[in-house]
Amino acid sequence: MPPRRPLRRPVALTAVAACAALAGGLLSVQSASAAGTRIHDIQGRTRISPLAGKQVGDVPGTVTAIRAFGSSRGFWVQDPHPDDDPATSEAVFVFTGKETPKVAVGDALTFSGTVSEYYPGGKDAGGQSVTEITSATWKVTASNQALPAPVKLNASSIPATYAPDAGGRSIESRTLRPTKYTLDRLESLEGMRVSVVGAPVVGPTNTHNELWVTATPGHHRTARGGTLYESYADPNGGRIKVQSLIPFSQRPFPVANVGDRLSGTTAGPLDYDNFGGYTLQATELGTLAAHTPAPEVTRTQTADELAVATYNVENLAPDNPQTKFDRLAKGLVHNLAAPDVVALEEVQDDSGATDDGTVTAGTTLKKLTDAIKAAGGPAYAWRAIDPQNDQDGGQPGGNIRVAFLFNPQRVAFTDVKGGDATTPVKVVDDHGRVGLSASPGRIAPTDAAWKSSRKPLVGEFALRGKPDRRVFVIANHFNSKGGDQGLDSRFQPPARTSETQRTAQAKLVNTFVKELLTKDPKADVVVAGDLNDYQFSPALKTLTSGGVLTDQVTKLPVAERYSYVYQGNSQVLDHLLTSKALTRADYDVVHINAEYADQTSDHDPQVLRIKP
Repeated sequence: MPPRRPLRRPVALTAVAACAALAGGLLSVQSASAAGTRIHDIQGRTRISPLAGKQVGDVPGTVTAIRAFGSSRGFWVQDPHPDDDPATSEAVFVFTGKETPKVAVGDALTFSGTVSEYYPGGKDAGGQSVTEITSATWKVTASNQALPAPVKLNASSIPATYAPDAGGRSIESRTLRPTKYTLDRLESLEGMRVSVVGAPVVGPTNTHNELWVTATPGHHRTARGGTLYESYADPNGGRIKVQSLIPFSQRPFPVANVGDRLSGTTAGPLDYDNFGGYTLQATELGTLAAHTPAPEVTRTQTADELAVATYNVENLAPDNPQTKFDRLAKGLVHNLAAPDVVALEEVQDDSGATDDGTVTAGTTLKKLTDAIKAAGGPAYAWRAIDPQNDQDGGQPGGNIRVAFLFNPQRVAFTDVKGGDATTPVKVVDDHGRVGLSASPGRIAPTDAAWKSSRKPLVGEFALRGKPDRRVFVIANHFNSKGGDQGLDSRFQPPARTSETQRTAQAKLVNTFVKELLTKDPKADVVVAGDLNDYQFSPALKTLTSGGVLTDQVTKLPVAERYSYVYQGNSQVLDHLLTSKALTRADYDVVHINAEYADQTSDHDPQVLRIKP
């Protein structure tokens, strides 16, 4: 999950809307640039204005849109007489802070002020900057002027290559090549009116009243209408975030799901922020055409199949609304057909996010299992190991952990004492068979790879009727992508610093699986969980190295390989992997959450049916 959003910027820069003062000759701004400065001179041919830090005066343009709410108010002004250089934008944002600007769309004016470069989220976050005018004054010269026609964003106008490769360095000083790179094309349109027509929704409406569409609907579509993230080489440049400048009292923001469409035209200035990159600030919003695929329902396992599922239940705590428990229960019983074993991620302690030293989660798990039984499901039992307080990351005070649910009518759990927060589980000889020193147990819990991260939980199961066939299930929740640079970073390719820790975590799990297989090459092993990384990532390559595990998502048709939707990219974060002995495996990602505005969790669950 992305973090909760701070205010866009500090409010120290308060603009002066001084039309009347200008008219009286009380204020003046000395331009540091040559006479006759135009907006394209301010924007320049790179990401940073050649006039950054300087004052400009009497720059002409037409007001195309106004942001009249929040702490980042202001208006966009565009030159109706562009130059012939495709690298230079013809529009700029005039920032007025908390003051609502006294202008109207269609006003022709001249403005003066200081050219500034603003980095949403801070310069250290690695994102692009927005060229804008601060400490602004202006004079309206005419009203009700025609607006410049929007630039259409579509497959013809968006280059296939996303960004130049700068070896991880900044691309700010590079001359924009808008016909070659997506990021350059969008930067060359910064602040200008753009439009999408009949745009498919590829990221559902979130709690901040945002959604994502694609301007390239033929590119990397999923089976259910999203945009598939297949590799680092192609981040899907057609994705555009949509927000609205229209007051919600006049036009409520559409509640859209992946697979829907904004019919007609959606148009407005092209902005940029650190929560999704380039954003169409809509002054004209298409009509929602709902074509949402129904939530999926998987089949029931047969008598001789063991069904193992993984489900990130997103900060589940006793103080969550009962409706969340009920909906999770319905999903597990109805949509997932009551799996025999469920690896849960993000189970919080019994006091939730209150940082009071509580580490037990019995209340949380009982509330969930009670809801499952009330929904017509089995009386699940559970196994978990309480973490040390505030040592496993996640929401502060929540002490999230992984846990097993299992149906004792279908499977037996082998309890072996000795597992706790800091004692590592070992592979042992159990009367000539491979076994565990503790069940449940944690893999190398004191290793530095698990710092501020969840430790894997290992348990031994057996399907009723096959007591001699042991199945070892490893539940995981690798560290998050927090701190990584965004796909739209000014550093290309962006740094994925969190990848190092996940790769180290994957190596520990891979080593443990190899130890199991050394004792018994035919051991049945299932590795499950939210690994917070892609099937093509270094972490997954490390986890599967030596051919000891098969990532089941790679066996699906390409268009079905996703369990999470982030900023319009349908991607794989959750995985079920199997050892070589499990040749008879039926795997399904059950899409019930990630594509929908109304979510029980932000992850889709998965289920694997095997024949031990």
